[in-house]
Amino acid sequence: MARLPDRYNSFSALRERETEGVDYRVRAESRSSPVAVIAPHAGFIEPATSEIALAIANGRFSLYRFEGLDPARLHHELHVTSENFDEPIANDLVANSAIVIAVHGRADREDPESSWIGGLDTSLRNLIVEALRRDGFAAVARKKGEALAGASAGNICNRGQRQVGVQLEIPRGVRDALTADAEKLKQYASAIRGAIDEFYRALSSGEDL
Repeated sequence: MARLPDRYNSFSALRERETEGVDYRVRAESRSSPVAVIAPHAGFIEPATSEIALAIANGRFSLYRFEGLDPARLHHELHVTSENFDEPIANDLVANSAIVIAVHGRADREDPESSWIGGLDTSLRNLIVEALRRDGFAAVARKKGEALAGASAGNICNRGQRQVGVQLEIPRGVRDALTADAEKLKQYASAIRGAIDEFYRALSSGEDL
């Protein structure tokens, strides 16, 4: 079954019809970190992405979550696609971050086990894939032209200081398993943080990756 098209093509359009604190909320923590972890479809829009983003940030990285608050709402009703996502707090946080990790949820469909890792930050993308696999999680790199690859320059994950970022597309079954097992979620998030730390060290020292 095809997903229904988004009801809104921008945050501005959404804000005109929806009520903050009732239909949605914005949660942002700007920390003195070059890294921002964002979940632009969190809460009940793409369930468990809020919790996974929180676990990856781990009190160290800046964190942003746009959360749908009504469990009865359908996905498309508050989903503003990443290319159009223009909520001002998110825009500012991303624009001031050197590394951006966007956490999304996808349907299980033909690949219910793998986290699809995309975005234009291909070196960091590859490090995250390797780190997840080392820790026993299925992960694949998504490339330009593939579905949910996060390869558009306008995608919010690619609007940071370096104009590149990483997009995680995590299947529903994996999200449910992570949020049901605190240790597994901790391990998953730690693998991603380790890859980010490795990448940032190389970036800071001018090494090639």
